[in-house]
Order: sequence, then C-alpha cells, then structure tokens
Amino acid sequence: MQIHPLISDLRLALKNRARIVLVPTMGNLHAGHLALMTQARTHGDTVVASIFVNRLQFGPSDDFERYPRTFQDDCDQLAAAGVDLLFAPNEAELYPEPQEYYIEPPQIQHQLDGEFRPGHFRGVATVVLKLFNIVQPQVALFGKKDYQQLLVLRNMTRQMALPITIVGGETVRADDGLALSSRNAYLSATERAEAPRLQRVLQRISSAVLAGEREFAQLEREAAAELDQHGWKTDYVAIRRQADLQPPRHPAEQSLVVLAASRLGAARLIDNVEINAGTGR
Repeated sequence: MQIHPLISDLRLALKNRARIVLVPTMGNLHAGHLALMTQARTHGDTVVASIFVNRLQFGPSDDFERYPRTFQDDCDQLAAAGVDLLFAPNEAELYPEPQEYYIEPPQIQHQLDGEFRPGHFRGVATVVLKLFNIVQPQVALFGKKDYQQLLVLRNMTRQMALPITIVGGETVRADDGLALSSRNAYLSATERAEAPRLQRVLQRISSAVLAGEREFAQLEREAAAELDQHGWKTDYVAIRRQADLQPPRHPAEQSLVVLAASRLGAARLIDNVEINAGTGR
C-alpha cells in the first residue's frame, strides 16, 4: 500500500489509474471501516482510503484533542484489507491557509445531530468536497451509522453535479448489537455492558411501527425516558422519513428510519434502524 501525505504526490500516483473509489475516515479504524474497504473493491479498480481528523467538524466542547489517533495500526489494517493508496495529510497540507470558503448545507444541518453539534455538517461537507477535489474518485463510500451525514453528502454531491456515486455501507455491529464506533473506546466496562440498550430501544420502536403503531411522538418519548432512566443523557430519539429526514407527513408512509443520539459517560453514541413498512422489516 502506498502512503501519501502530500496532495501533489497523491495526484501523481493516481494519474492514469482506473476507476477510483474513495473511503474517507478519521482513523482509529475498526471492523466497520474495514468492511467499507472490502465493499469499495467491488465498486472500482483503485481503492483509496484517507485518514484525517478534521478540526472543522468538531465544536469547542467536542473531543478533537482526545480523538484516538492510531496511525500505524490503521496503516497495517488498511494494507491487510487490500487498500491501494492511503492519503494521510496533516493540517498544514489540507488547510495551508485559513479556510474561508465553506459548503453550507441547508436546514437539515441544524436538525437532529446538527442541533447538538452546531457547524458539524458544514465542516464535514467542506472537508469531503476538498477530498473529492483532490482524489477525484468515481465512487465514494460512507457508513450508514452516520445516517444524517450520508444524506447531507449525497445531497451535496447531487446538487453540485459532482460525477461521483455515493454508496452507503451497512452498519457493522458487535455480537451484542452495539454499532462499532471509534468512540466506543471511551466506554468503561460497566458502560460497555449497558451500551447495547441503544440498539434494543431502536429495534423495539421499529417492531412497534411495523406492527401498526403510529403514535410516533409517544414512542420517541418512551425510548428517551428508558435510556435516561439507565444513566444515559439523550439528545434525541426521532422517527423520520428516510428520503429527507423530515417528520412523517402521514401515518401510511412506508420508508422510515428511527435515529438516536445519547451520551453514556464520556461517549456520545449514535445509531439508527431503517423501517421499511412495505416489506415488514
């Protein structure tokens, strides 16, 4: 695997490469990231991963400074996964001057996760567009665990007429259902044992909706209350339309998703479950 910290070197290495697939990451890789790398291989000929902890998407009270950085281990895992090239710039390379031009997503950036992390999706969209410009892939993969992020980036790519196909990768979970996340490392042993409750709560909502329950606000309140009763601090539990993450307009809507974000100790965990009422799952 080639490792390139410089934009100029990466562009030279990608010259004349066949169909390029990009998987952006912030490092501290786990099996979910590696599943994206494997999936990427099915969409093209050259798999490029990136590792960059993007300051622009962290708020002043977020964990930018303590976000786990495990570069050598990440490189070993990417090489074993068959990644062709790794782009690993430092801040001076990606932001050689103060970033004054931003991608400003519409109202969705202020809802759900955006309500609790102001500026987050602006930072995500800006760095991803920059990575797209540098790598110029034909395909890019992002995990469905970050469901709102995936929607923002799909919409950005479409509205900016970028010649890139955005592919969502399914969430990879531990045996007990917990979605794999770099931030799971913040959990104590006791908290780790409690953490799968988040997925169980969302699955219970999914089952209720599939069984015909349409009191969505009550389901959301009950789920948040259960989490908080067990030591969580819940930002939101929300049933939304898959297409645009807006509240359902009528009870018969088929393609829904229930999303949640809640803090357990030092870890802020997010998860979601798609609800496809037309198919019963």
